[in-house]
Amino acid sequence: MVDVREGVDAGRVTLREGAFPGNGALGKGWIQGRGVRGVGRARRWCDVGGEGRGSRLLRRFVPVLRVVSAMSDCGMQMEGGKQLFAQASAVSIHTGNIVNWSRLKKKCPTSPSEELQDCIRETLEKWCSQVSPELLKEPPATLECTITQDVDSISPEEREELKVSAKLFLSDPDSSGIKDAVKKACSALAVSQLDSVIIAPPPLEDGASLSLSHLQPYWEELETLVQSQSIVAIGTSDLDKVLLEQLYQWAQVKPSSNQVNLASCCVMPPELTAFAKEYDIQLLTHSDPKELIPMLSFQEAVIASIQDNLAYEWITKWVLRYSVIVKSRGIIKSKGYLVYAKRIRY
Repeated sequence: MVDVREGVDAGRVTLREGAFPGNGALGKGWIQGRGVRGVGRARRWCDVGGEGRGSRLLRRFVPVLRVVSAMSDCGMQMEGGKQLFAQASAVSIHTGNIVNWSRLKKKCPTSPSEELQDCIRETLEKWCSQVSPELLKEPPATLECTITQDVDSISPEEREELKVSAKLFLSDPDSSGIKDAVKKACSALAVSQLDSVIIAPPPLEDGASLSLSHLQPYWEELETLVQSQSIVAIGTSDLDKVLLEQLYQWAQVKPSSNQVNLASCCVMPPELTAFAKEYDIQLLTHSDPKELIPMLSFQEAVIASIQDNLAYEWITKWVLRYSVIVKSRGIIKSKGYLVYAKRIRY
């Protein structure tokens, strides 16, 4: 005997007994499983009661109803996520540890920008599918889009064995975002400080050259974070020998590293190498573009995941990419992105 109540609870079934004449003594019933907004509909005739053909049909139908119910719930959550996104004025996205993402392992991104765009899209899609109904009652102005199960926090017992490094890409001239980015990274990883942070200033207008005056506001923010023990060491990106020397002589907290993009030079410039060696500055290589994720690319990721018709109103303020490395083995244990964007209403 199939308990009809099981089907009702699991699949949102409406059942009307004896409404139509049937072959059995108890007649036939109409079972209807409904989705939400066209998610799906399923209707089956079945005999109610007995161990006959209708009962077997009901046994086969109940799992279908459960699937339809799950699809309906997912659809409602997606709608809730889109509603929250439409009302938000800012969004903070944390991808969690992408080293564990099997989808990215199968698809090798052609560039750091493509990897980040994929991560943003994937994170927003997963977040939308898991939105809590409680969040809809009081929509926050700033959305925290994080998939908790994807985040690998660092326990106090393993902290000494790990090195936590970050590179901060600024999209906005406002230097106040530096403190917020470092604070969010420490909170996400459950650490009190980052071992190193490399700063990538916002892209300059065409024809403009990076100068010490451009760097100073950002470096002063980093120095404050070093003094408050939120960061151990700070570094720069794409400085030539002249500018690196100017920064070194001016700064209170000296740069510990300087990244060089090998796309612009096949070998390290000899004068830069000599200066770095003399003042114990580590020279590193990278392949990051000047702007890690252009505004249009971020908006495309929002459209693909949220279907936000006002995606053009979103602009990124900063992106922080972090990596957690096992010191003794030199392998990456964790890698992820933190992205902060604001809505500019035109």
